[in-house]
Amino acid sequence: MCGIVGAVAQRDVAEILVEGLRRLEYRGYDSAGVAILDTECNLQRVRRLGKVKELADAVDSNPIIGGTGIAHTRWATHGEPSEANAHPHVSGENIALVHNGIIENHEVLRSLLIERGYSFASQTDTEVIAHLVEWELRSAKTLLEAVQKTAAQLEGAYGTVVMDRRDPDRLVVARSGSPLVIGLGIGENFLASDQLALLNVTRRFMFLEEGDVAEITRREVNIFDLNGESVEREVHESNLQQDAADKGQYRHFMQKEIYQQPSALINTMEGRISNDTVIVESIGAGAADILRNVEHVQIVACGTSYNAGMTARYWFEALAGVSCDVEIASEFRYRKFVTRPNSLLITLSQSGETADTLAALRLAKEKGYMSAMTICNVAGSSLVRESDLAFMTRAGTEIGVASTKAFTTQLATMLMFVTALGKQRGVIDPQKEKEIVTSLHQLPTQIEKALAFDKPIEQLAEDFADKHHALFLGRGEFYPIAMEGSLKLKEISYIHAEAYAAGELKHGPLALIDADMPVIVVAPTNDLLEKLKSNIEEVRARGGLLYVFADSDAGFEECEGMKIITMPKVDEFIAPIFYTIPMQLLSYHVALIKGTDVDQPRNLAKAVTVE
Repeated sequence: MCGIVGAVAQRDVAEILVEGLRRLEYRGYDSAGVAILDTECNLQRVRRLGKVKELADAVDSNPIIGGTGIAHTRWATHGEPSEANAHPHVSGENIALVHNGIIENHEVLRSLLIERGYSFASQTDTEVIAHLVEWELRSAKTLLEAVQKTAAQLEGAYGTVVMDRRDPDRLVVARSGSPLVIGLGIGENFLASDQLALLNVTRRFMFLEEGDVAEITRREVNIFDLNGESVEREVHESNLQQDAADKGQYRHFMQKEIYQQPSALINTMEGRISNDTVIVESIGAGAADILRNVEHVQIVACGTSYNAGMTARYWFEALAGVSCDVEIASEFRYRKFVTRPNSLLITLSQSGETADTLAALRLAKEKGYMSAMTICNVAGSSLVRESDLAFMTRAGTEIGVASTKAFTTQLATMLMFVTALGKQRGVIDPQKEKEIVTSLHQLPTQIEKALAFDKPIEQLAEDFADKHHALFLGRGEFYPIAMEGSLKLKEISYIHAEAYAAGELKHGPLALIDADMPVIVVAPTNDLLEKLKSNIEEVRARGGLLYVFADSDAGFEECEGMKIITMPKVDEFIAPIFYTIPMQLLSYHVALIKGTDVDQPRNLAKAVTVE
């Protein structure tokens, strides 16, 4: 992984390919490369370790003129970050290839290919595919046939694009577990791992399904399914904005996306709530019948989406009266589990391509779940296409690796869904529904108020300049919000941070408390506030340094060793979403002080399309 761009056109494609890689930089990567067939059908390859700018400078200094090419940004899985391991990879003088994913049987295939006389120039699993294609082409009639034969030998996940210099007007792509999209032009066609890469050249896209192999020329796109049968895929018109990859007035994409949350939440709720009700039909066709029969909810997600699911669990049980389990997708898919009667599977994912979550969905279909719904931000993604219901978050393109607006829109979407579920089951009456919907209407304005605390939180962040550890505490539905705050801090500032349910302090974490361990507490006024105050006193008694985010009714007074950040009072239904904002701002400003790469933190990728 991580980013793929390809083009077959009459015009020179070098700038299109490099610009496409720029638009995919948000995914995270360690090297970049491009391969283009020049006017004499020679294979020209340029690779660079580091940023796309290094590749762009190299291409500018030695321009490559040609209309067929592929490009890639790599995030290391097999082999260290290096120019030798960067894509595209080649086999001989003819075959060039880029690949996202992991080939699990690459060692067996590598040994077989060495026996056949091939030598390897990299440590990657990808080079195995290039040599396999070259081998199959010795007997295959076409590049398409060679790629189909190669795909049949691969185990694992891949989105791969192959180019043969002897057939200069054609690309062949194959998809299994790693997303690929085809962009349709006039007398030219494109492909990418994300449609954002191609918005400057087309708005019309086809999404490849699992097992598809496609042959792309300037004028034709021919797609074949897993059985080799010719198939048609629907053409979608994208409404994504080209300027999504522009920071505008903001210093970082993460900062921009934090401040986009009020408008993102308006988009999330538009057409889904009226003055006093949640519109059940907005969830999808047949949603009302499904919701009436739900007796249990199983949420499966990863990372930030898992924290959103953990928050929603409190809502499902307290508001809708439905039992709810939440599990990390990479654990769920590899354990034996019992499917409860009339259980609804909900997958949460920003990208809709998270490998473990997608695998969990496919497994659940075999295990007798009543229905499957995804809450997702990317229309046309695999989770959306393969689920029975898709409740889109409409957050807009999120570039920063550390998720912000995707998280808060997931929470708002879940709250609307819980309300609809409770209503269909007769648990939430019209008055309670009206109270929840009123709170949702207030949410964008309340988020604006939370963003107004940016300057005080920026000053607070200075206390973390020399810190290497932090502890986040919360109770009830604010425990997952503490988890998300902890995750954000560790992701972008590289401070080791942990989150605990505050009642667990006596069971181990108190041993860590000292003046060098800041403790961040999410403490709005609710039924657990007095219990939380007792936990806070336990920290104070041991010399801990406390930062308490509380509302004006909580009754905290600042004193030595304890700083109070007094937030506005908000309705209990939306309070978890509201208190996410100061956690995001704190992490952002601490990262600035630490001097880290906020948008592309080390070792992380935006879309995790491999295990």
